[in-house]
Amino acid sequence: MKKMYLAVALLASLVLGACSSDDDNDGKNVLYTETVVSEAPVWQIDWNYNQECPDWQKPDGSLYQNWTTIMVQIEDALKPYVSEDDLMALFINGELRGLAKPAVSLSGEQTGNTKFLMKAYGNESDSETLDASLQYYSHTLKHLFTLSDRIVLDSDESTGIDDDYVPPFTLGPAKYPVLNTVNVEPMLTKVGITPETGTVAVFAGDECRGTAVLSASGTTLMVIYGRSAGESLTLKCYDAVKGVLYTIPDAVKL
Repeated sequence: MKKMYLAVALLASLVLGACSSDDDNDGKNVLYTETVVSEAPVWQIDWNYNQECPDWQKPDGSLYQNWTTIMVQIEDALKPYVSEDDLMALFINGELRGLAKPAVSLSGEQTGNTKFLMKAYGNESDSETLDASLQYYSHTLKHLFTLSDRIVLDSDESTGIDDDYVPPFTLGPAKYPVLNTVNVEPMLTKVGITPETGTVAVFAGDECRGTAVLSASGTTLMVIYGRSAGESLTLKCYDAVKGVLYTIPDAVKL
């Protein structure tokens, strides 16, 4: 069951279901569709990519004066894909300073362990905070994720041992080099859509580029993953109370 609405200011009160009287930045009317659905849609980003495993080699610890211990834990979104062939590397000024595979548990099991324990080496002063690049290669996804961070190479200090260290690698995907964070509610209210609860997602064709659960506070921030600047994306919103799916083409431009 599908209806299509054209938001026109003077006819807003005559359109059944919902409508917007607002025009977009180009002065064009907003077009969206409303579909009654029997169950909530399941939206998720496909992290699969096509990158080969890097040929990283462990650094020779004897060449360095300082080191620190780092325990990296994989975030929930990527945990299902962890395998024993994954690699975690730390670079400083482009030089590989630490390398690890998933840590082996006390039972000797390795597959499925989502923590990586490494020594990061350096000749810098142990009081100097360094700009570092943390890179995670997922063998299952064939995807290299990269993040920047600041570390101190001090053997008396450690990262991720006393407190969990969970870098947001999904914010550094090679597959999606263009990232943007948007507030969802203004895009919905612009066309007269005001769901109480539900979920939202953005798409490029059939490819999901971001998802979020609508916040009770009225401010829902969603990270959008783009392949290139200038992409126009479709916004979808599921109203859990009405059981309705709204689709707004070209609602987001990167």
